[in-house]
Amino acid sequence: MTSRTITADAAGRWELAGLTVNRMGFGAMRLTGSAAFHLGTPSDRDRSLAVLREAVARGVDHIDTAAFYFSRLRSANELINRALAPYRDDLLIATKVGPYRDQRGEWGTAARPDELRGHVEENLRQLGRDHLDLVYLRRMRQDSIAEHFGALAALRDAGLIRHLGVSQIEPRHLAEAQAIAPVVAVQNRYGLDPAGSDQAASDADAILRLCGEQGIAFVPYYAVAGRHGERAVTGPDHDEVLAVARAHGATPAQVRIAWVLSRGPHVLAIPGTGNPDHLAENVAAGALRLTGDDLKRLDALRAGPAPVNPEG
Repeated sequence: MTSRTITADAAGRWELAGLTVNRMGFGAMRLTGSAAFHLGTPSDRDRSLAVLREAVARGVDHIDTAAFYFSRLRSANELINRALAPYRDDLLIATKVGPYRDQRGEWGTAARPDELRGHVEENLRQLGRDHLDLVYLRRMRQDSIAEHFGALAALRDAGLIRHLGVSQIEPRHLAEAQAIAPVVAVQNRYGLDPAGSDQAASDADAILRLCGEQGIAFVPYYAVAGRHGERAVTGPDHDEVLAVARAHGATPAQVRIAWVLSRGPHVLAIPGTGNPDHLAENVAAGALRLTGDDLKRLDALRAGPAPVNPEG
């Protein structure tokens, strides 16, 4: 497959936070360096700006970011602001709050409910906006998210946030949040390589199904990085992934993205990169159509039952 002329609309579209967006989005984490946060080499600023502009030129209208996406020299939010402001009306920028990193890049204590306004204000300042389109509450191992989500709901009522999502949750947390305010998206770790315990993998599959049944966007992260996560380590892939990639003339990363998109029409991909060639490949993965046999081979890599497609 060629990536030269394929645009983000090849993946199809879904409603997210009041807009109908292409299911192929862009994750900003890798804009700041060769690996996430402070784990890699800081990126070239001009190249990162060019990647953002090229993403939008290729039809990407959904960008996922956070104030805690920064390396020693780069801030993802600042790069987005510099590259894309003034923002197009049809460009949706989603961010997340809860985790905290200090100026040295070290992880601090997750925000208390009364501190979430400061997290929201920081995203507003960095992005140069007067409101945030979509804010996820990233759960940080707390048993209940009600107080934290309620604080974000109050900020939505105040006009600082338009729509709310939840991230890194178990099924019970979705219901807990919905009892407070509408949830338009869930962002959990999900991909061919189940992360964590069997229970975590089962919860992820259950959340995927619940979102499909309720028409909620499911936005997985680390769909390409898989078990390597934030360290972005490259290495040999599964034989099954390599075989499917060869059959389609695609890369393993494209196969992983296409598999995630195959989970249902409500699933949105947000692969991230600071490399313009990888950007083109990622966007082109939206045009890759896996066969039934491909899916059987790949599904076998993932523990748990196949999710229910909400369109039957």
